Amino acid sequence: MRKIVRLQKAAFDAAAEVAPLVAGLSDIGALVTFTGLCRDEAGSLVALEIEHYPGMAEAEIARVVEEASRRWPLEAVLVIHRHGEIRAGEPIVLVATAAKHRAAAFAGAEFLMDYLKTAAPFWKKARRSDGRGGDWVAAREEDEAAARRWERPRARGES
Repeated sequence: MRKIVRLQKAAFDAAAEVAPLVAGLSDIGALVTFTGLCRDEAGSLVALEIEHYPGMAEAEIARVVEEASRRWPLEAVLVIHRHGEIRAGEPIVLVATAAKHRAAAFAGAEFLMDYLKTAAPFWKKARRSDGRGGDWVAAREEDEAAARRWERPRARGES
């Protein structure tokens, strides 16, 4: 299985990133991609400033990619998440999952995005158009509720 996790400052081209991910994979029947963009929130947001701990963030995201590949028969996974300043309208995150069947590809992509929105080790500050300083951005309740659907009861002795 192909697995790529990358954190970067630079913007990305989703089509250019996905093409090599699936090149030569002739037995896949589904490719699901999701690109998250920075909203301007009705003109009140200029940019997000996203911080992370290099090394730790990549390892944690890679761990969740492994979990997704255990839950669904995925053939390839790509996660790109930006850090630094992301201006309104720019891409923040790209998740791509490829599988033999669409159900696995959709579920894997949703699982990864729910994790990235709620539990990935990123910290976001909002820069407002009125000049107000960076407000820390918390996960929204609807994002938390979406992520809870993936919780599994733990087996005895499992941590």
